[in-house]
Formats: sequence, structure tokens, C-alpha cells
Amino acid sequence: MAFTNVKPSDRTPAAGLFRANGDAKLRSRPAGRFDVDATPMSDARHLQLLIRYSVWGNEQLFDALARLPEAELLADREIVFGNILRTLNHVYAMDHVWRCHLTGVSHGLSTRNPPDCPPFAQLRAAQEEMDRWYLGYVDALEPSRMAEVVEFAFIDGDRGAMTREEILLHVANHRTYHRGHVAALMYQVPVFPPTTDLPVFVRSLGPAG
Repeated sequence: MAFTNVKPSDRTPAAGLFRANGDAKLRSRPAGRFDVDATPMSDARHLQLLIRYSVWGNEQLFDALARLPEAELLADREIVFGNILRTLNHVYAMDHVWRCHLTGVSHGLSTRNPPDCPPFAQLRAAQEEMDRWYLGYVDALEPSRMAEVVEFAFIDGDRGAMTREEILLHVANHRTYHRGHVAALMYQVPVFPPTTDLPVFVRSLGPAG
């Protein structure tokens, strides 16, 4: 089968404009948890880089998927969420859950695979808004608050606790994980998925220094 080459866009991630509101239940970071030596790049810079990378990755993926017929996004695939669109919707839903944990409000979800899934264009717009929120949040997060521990309930009811830094790391990592799923599904169409490796993103930023 012939593959269609999909060229990633050159768009730069939008600047964050939104600041998180609301408080979460907090306690101090447990002693000795992930104590590591300082590195030349601060923890705050690492988080900002990773969130920007995840936003860029979303842009590349949604740009590529926008070129496909919607029927391909809805076609049954061998993945737990059933198809490409519902996989994207899962990522958005979990971004929403973690945003709610960070801001101390209820997310209102009882499943990781919500029954209602919007059309592609609507989901893309919602994800772009979500990305702007995370960009704004990570830029506004004071370094002194990165180690604050947020207590929350997982969707299955189990209790959890993570620092704000860990939550943001998880959001970025979760997005990368499912971009890999969607990339594999795109080969089934068949089209080539966009290249969303971190070195490609860093190269798009221009020379270091």
C-alpha cells in the first residue's frame, strides 16, 4: 500500500495567556522524595520546555490528521479507545482531569473513555484552548510551588498525591505516549505520521544560546 507523506507544520506554540485559579489540598513534599543534584537547566525551565514540546506535538498531530477524511478518524482500530478520534478525546479528557486537580475543582468524569466524543474540528479547538491553559500555568508557576503536593482521587476512586511538578511531567508524558498510539494507527490508513521527536522540536526553536 502506498503511504502519503505528511509534512509537519512549522507553527510555533502559542504563548500562554491564562493563569490557574483555585486552591488544591496541599501538604509539604515528603522528605527525600526524588532528591537530585541541581542541573544547569532549572526544574522550571525543564517543565516549560516539556509543556511547549507537548503543545508543539499536538499541533503537528492535529495538522496531519486534519488532512484525513473524518471516516478514517472514526474507523474501528485495534486500540482500547476504538478509533483515532476517541484516542484524542481520551487525551483531552485526562488533560481536563489533571487541570482540575491542579486548580482544586471537580472534574466531573467517571471514566477515562467518555461516552460523548465531539467531532474532530470541535475537539481540536478544545485541545488548543487546553494547551494555552497549560502553557500559561507552567509559565506562571512559581518555583517555590513546584514541590507542593496535590492530593486527589483517581477516577477509580483510589487516593493519590503528586507534586505540581510531577503532575505536569505526567501530562507531557501521557500526551507523548498516546501520540505514539495515534502514529501507529495512522500507518493503518495508510499515511505517514508527523515526526514529533524532541530533537525535531528543539531544532525548530533555532540555535541554542
